Amino acid sequence: MSEYIVSARKYRPDSFETLIGQDNIAQTLKNSIIRGKLAHAYLFCGPRGVGKTTTARIFAKAINCSNPSEDMEPCGKCESCISFQEGRSYCIHELDAASNNGVDDIKNLMDKVQIPPQVGKYSVYIIDEVHMLSTAAFNAFLKTLEEPPAHAIFILATTEKHKILPTILSRCQTFDFNRISVPDIVRNLKEIALKENVSIDDESLHVIARKADGAMRDALTIFDQTVAFCGTDVKYEEVLKNLNVLDYDYSFSLVDSFLAGDFGSALLKFDEILSKGFNALHFCAALSSHFRDLMVTRNGGLDSLLELPDSLRKRYSEQANRCSLKFLYDALGITTACEAGYKQAINPRLHIEFALMRLAFLSKAQAGVSEPVPAKAEATPPKAAAAKAPVAAPAASPVASPAAAPAPRERKKPAKTGSALSLTSILEEEQAAKSAAKAPAVADELPEDEKLQQAWNEIPGEYASSPRLANTLKNALLDIHTEDGIKVLTFKVSNASQEKWIRENRLLSLEGILQRKTGSSRIRLEVGVIPAEEKEAQPYTDHEKATALMGQNGEIQNLVKDFGLETK
Repeated sequence: MSEYIVSARKYRPDSFETLIGQDNIAQTLKNSIIRGKLAHAYLFCGPRGVGKTTTARIFAKAINCSNPSEDMEPCGKCESCISFQEGRSYCIHELDAASNNGVDDIKNLMDKVQIPPQVGKYSVYIIDEVHMLSTAAFNAFLKTLEEPPAHAIFILATTEKHKILPTILSRCQTFDFNRISVPDIVRNLKEIALKENVSIDDESLHVIARKADGAMRDALTIFDQTVAFCGTDVKYEEVLKNLNVLDYDYSFSLVDSFLAGDFGSALLKFDEILSKGFNALHFCAALSSHFRDLMVTRNGGLDSLLELPDSLRKRYSEQANRCSLKFLYDALGITTACEAGYKQAINPRLHIEFALMRLAFLSKAQAGVSEPVPAKAEATPPKAAAAKAPVAAPAASPVASPAAAPAPRERKKPAKTGSALSLTSILEEEQAAKSAAKAPAVADELPEDEKLQQAWNEIPGEYASSPRLANTLKNALLDIHTEDGIKVLTFKVSNASQEKWIRENRLLSLEGILQRKTGSSRIRLEVGVIPAEEKEAQPYTDHEKATALMGQNGEIQNLVKDFGLETK
């Protein structure tokens, strides 16, 4: 038990060659050693667990090595390298600024800096978490950092670069470390698993790598935890159970439910996920990531953006081919909006459930098909048909189909302006899908701007029973432009509340109406808010109102002059 060493320490890189994911930084440091262009102060910054302190140690060992290789790798055999490996080197000093952050600690460091190294050429001072130093300590450190003795080199490491004083930054060469990619983490874990005689599949390694979030140290810690739980024969199901990670199967089955328009099975699957103790917000984030990966898969040539094992790429490709880009784009918009509003929701579970319902209805609305209408709903009793005929006949076109006549009246149903979680909104989306099924098929061609403008001008009439919505649409500012072979119509409303409500409740239906009116599927509708500088000044006082009225009507202006009326 006492001899066990965790993997993060046991397999810590000890040369530039073994550094993971930081090749550009390693090459820059080696070149500076070869050319004798060593700076007196370096700043290594980046996320946790990406190798900042490790790189500083390797660099310190390399510049003091007596017999470095041709590409400046430390030999590991000279006295300087051996003393460093055994932890007794007097030319490499490490200081934890989190616990030594006062002026007195910096003064002690300044006294040590004056002592030359006993072995090697340089005394290297590695200050970890340097952003934890107090302002007074930073100020006391400035002079020494700018003009240290010739044998002294400072390497500062931090995860929060923005907290360091600009005067410190200006005295250092800064190296920004990147997060380590999933393939690099998987590759390193495979090598370690082979050395430790651990049997583990690629799917399990990818789960560990994604859980580590770009930190190699976190990945090794999770790997040790997994081996402790599963033993030397690691199974994918046990990894998911140990790390409390959602299986990819949940996301695949949910999307299948959405494509089938089956919101019931989606709600049951969500309840099953919650019953297993998973966080609802993490579930929503996982669903967003799944839609993102499907969209990337759907667009050829973007394989480099997918960090997935080969076995999963085939499943993503198969499901992506059954989804339209429009569906994936709108679905991703729904899930990201759900994430953004989760913390403000009074009923978080209902908030996510409603998003799942919208996703299920989304596929039917965009496909232009709906569930078969029962026969009794299609059949019209003879007496009712006879009673309706005299009313419909005067308004019908000579070439109009009798079945198509009710469509305009269905679109003119009162638009409910209440909560986005209303059942009426759901029913209206279903009715819109049914109306779309009866409408003429839209073509895959760009409409003319004039035709698109004319179709938009007709839309407020579709909401005559909802005057506030009709007036909002009528007064909106329009912008029409072409983007990636699609006509994008952006309309701007007066405030953020209107924009949010329309985006959540009416944007899709408005886009469908535009597509049917223009006969084109290559239309995208966006909503925004009118900037304050573009809003027209509204009359406030009685004088301003009277002046505006006189400017709009010349007869009123003449009336004021004839009778000598005052407008104040």
